Amino acid sequence: MLLLALPASAVAQSPGPAASSPAPVTPVYGYEVVRTFPHDPTAFTQGLVIRDGVLIESTGRNPSSVRRVRLEDGVVLQKRELDPEYFGEGLTEIGGRLVTLTWNNGVGFVWNAADLSPVSRFTYAGEGWGLTHDGSRLILSDGSPNLRFFDPATFAETGRVAVSLNGRPVRQLNELEWIDGEVWANVWQTHYIVRIDPASGHVVGIIDLTGLLPAGAVKDPRDDVLNGIAWDAANRRLFVTGKNWPSLFEIKLTQAR
Repeated sequence: MLLLALPASAVAQSPGPAASSPAPVTPVYGYEVVRTFPHDPTAFTQGLVIRDGVLIESTGRNPSSVRRVRLEDGVVLQKRELDPEYFGEGLTEIGGRLVTLTWNNGVGFVWNAADLSPVSRFTYAGEGWGLTHDGSRLILSDGSPNLRFFDPATFAETGRVAVSLNGRPVRQLNELEWIDGEVWANVWQTHYIVRIDPASGHVVGIIDLTGLLPAGAVKDPRDDVLNGIAWDAANRRLFVTGKNWPSLFEIKLTQAR
């Protein structure tokens, strides 16, 4: 166990005097690569889920898309492109439907998970970054330290929780995944995934994926960053990738260094 401070850009500085008691120790996990799969290096990955052994991925930039991808070889089996005015963001599947966000249009889309046919659209306030669900609520990140909760039937916001590490707000929460009662979130432009207690917002663990992708494997290290978490609950497999990464990785966590 050790204490890891996320980059200053991600962790807001708390005002006032320093706490008199030592900060609690947050566990930090490493990783082992189980298997490496091809990934479309033109896919600016924003959301990632796995359904019946097939990856479903949302991408950003223009044109943004929602796509079904064969895991074994990275072949795009089916793709729907968004209209040019929309910059695609996070993705989740709930009740046989896919829900996707847009960055700053305030518009989300609902798709049939089986064939990507459009079902409906909805609106929400603010930006959309990452999306997951806990079975009864959609959970949205918007780059702020907050996770926001929405009713998946009405898309009305029902609450929010502030995310913090040792009492300091954690910003830049990006792609999300629900895993064993926790929200796992990429921290944008870092090598870290934070594990969040959705009731309190406390970061209860940090995953350090430094070195996962070889240096020089992407064109722009400022933009082509770690982003994309998919959890295969039935087989307990964890997949991660990044924006414009040429590889997708199945990994398992290791004990803190």
